[in-house]
Amino acid sequence: MWDPPLPSWQDAFTLDVLEVPQGSGSSFVWDKDGHVVTNYRLIRGASDLKVTLADQTTYDAKVVGFDQDKDVAVLRVGAPKDKLRPIPVGVSADLLVGQKVYAIDNPFGLDHTLTTGFISCLRREISSAATGRPIQDVIKTDAAINPVDTATITTDLVSGIVDQLVKFVKVTRPILGIKFAPYQSVEQLVVTGVLVLDTPPNGPAGKAGLLPTKYDAYGRLVLGDIITSVNEKVTVEVLRGDHKEKIPVVLKLKSDES
Repeated sequence: MWDPPLPSWQDAFTLDVLEVPQGSGSSFVWDKDGHVVTNYRLIRGASDLKVTLADQTTYDAKVVGFDQDKDVAVLRVGAPKDKLRPIPVGVSADLLVGQKVYAIDNPFGLDHTLTTGFISCLRREISSAATGRPIQDVIKTDAAINPVDTATITTDLVSGIVDQLVKFVKVTRPILGIKFAPYQSVEQLVVTGVLVLDTPPNGPAGKAGLLPTKYDAYGRLVLGDIITSVNEKVTVEVLRGDHKEKIPVVLKLKSDES
């Protein structure tokens, strides 16, 4: 799949040294139009992409679009419609901790590897491996895909991303432009809301005048605004010191530099 040298590993039973295509991994057919969903990290920087279907037929693939933040990419293959079997898309909102899950993967180039496990927690937050930005509403499972615990974003979120990539080739996502403190930190302050840690000056919140958390000239921590609500007109209500203020913020589309 890639031009760089192929990594190798030794089969535990035969002791043969096998080469594995760098960037190989699992994907699934999204629709009869040939759209295939996979991880962005698998296709990042690739010059040649191929998709192998369940019947072992292989087709060249082209990138339709991707969302680096959520590690999702959409490819398109020219396979006949009768060869394509779209995956039934479920609803993540109905999942419960303790439910059994099955993971189908392609570790070390081994097709159709199945592992089982349980959902260990829901609605967690991790950092994107590609951009470092937070990915919220993550499902964590102990099903071993690689020798580590696995976290995946919900199918509900994937559906929205894929629909946008298929229609518009990119994901349009408005941003407020803040960095905020973990919920547990704000809870200790006995207030309810989102504590603003930083507001880049070129972002929507920074331009609107939201105050970040900082240290004063004496080294004392001065809390920034605490966002208590955001309405449909994107008016941000904040707790500033001992009083509340409403600040209008004009959202903009997220870019890789924002």
